[in-house]
Amino acid sequence: MLTAEFVEQSVEQLPPEELAKFRYWYARFDADAWDAQIEADAAAGKLDALAAEALAEYHNGQAREL
Repeated sequence: MLTAEFVEQSVEQLPPEELAKFRYWYARFDADAWDAQIEADAAAGKLDALAAEALAEYHNGQAREL
């Protein structure tokens, strides 16, 4: 079974060019996983309360333009 410790040790042994490739791949992998989690949470209604609170603050003049 592959473990986090094994992956850590393997990454530590990568030469700089391969480490750069790994970093690039992992950044995309992590971003895709984050996006999927946000989409799942939104579809499940887990963000509805936050959205309602933000809209209420906006309509009550408690928000500011960015």
